[in-house]
This record gives sequence, C-alpha cells and structure tokens, in this order.
Amino acid sequence: MEILLVPVEKEEQQNVILGQAHFIKTVEDLHEAIVNSNYNIRFGLAFNEASGPRLIRFSGNDDRLIELAKKNAMNIGAGHFFIIIMEEGYPINVLNAVKNVPEVAHIYAAGANPMQVIVAKTDMGNAVLGVVDGFSPLGFEDEEAVKDRKDLLRKIGYKL
Repeated sequence: MEILLVPVEKEEQQNVILGQAHFIKTVEDLHEAIVNSNYNIRFGLAFNEASGPRLIRFSGNDDRLIELAKKNAMNIGAGHFFIIIMEEGYPINVLNAVKNVPEVAHIYAAGANPMQVIVAKTDMGNAVLGVVDGFSPLGFEDEEAVKDRKDLLRKIGYKL
C-alpha cells in the first residue's frame, strides 16, 4: 500500500464538498439537491464509479467548475468518491440537502480552505483515508476575536 497526499485544485474563493456515495444515480440526485436548495449557486460535480465501467460521472451548471471537479475526481481516483466545487454560495447553503441524498454515505469536508486528500493506493484501487482541511490552529480566540467572529456572522447574514 502507498499513501498519497493529493491537493484539491481550486481557486481561493471556491468552496468544495468532498464525500462518498454508492450508486450511479448519485450525480443526478446531488445535482437536484443543490439546485433545489439554492438555484443561484454555480457548481460542478464529479462522482467516481467503483464498479461496472468505472467512469467518472459529472454534472453541474458551469462548464469550468465541471471540468475542475472532473480533474480533481480523477486525481484522487477513489471509488465512489464525489466532489462538488461551487461559487456564489457556501456549503452551509446546500450541505444538509447533500447529506440527505439517499446514496451519500459520508462527507469528508466542506469549505473554501486549501485541502489535501490523504489517499491509500492499493492493488485494488484508491481509498480516501481523510482530508487535511486548512491549517493547524495558532492559539485561542480572545475577546476581540470573539467580537470579530460575531460581527462577521451578522454582517454576512447568518446571525441576527
């Protein structure tokens, strides 16, 4: 077995959701879940089939994001892995709908941070062991950091 560290390729402002699902209709169901949650989000998604023809299935409403999702899915290469790359929206806008898709078995990570996927490569195929999501903490928040956090949430409309 070989352990690989595969960076998620994306632009800084783009958000991603990384997960695992189990059936060919995953692509259509994820697409519907996203547009039914927030029709303004631009997105591309790709899903690695793990049996049969073992194709990378894909969908979305933005060709550039679809191509980026396909590239990442190929680089990671794990069966039943999916990636959603989005702009003009956040995972918080669609994550519950994505998790409620019947085929979705696991969400590894969701956000805009730089991410690295830890992949085990075996003679059978690749498996996602985990995701490095952003960077390690530098310390604890103080009173000013608490105020800044609360102000930001209110500024962007997530708290009253």
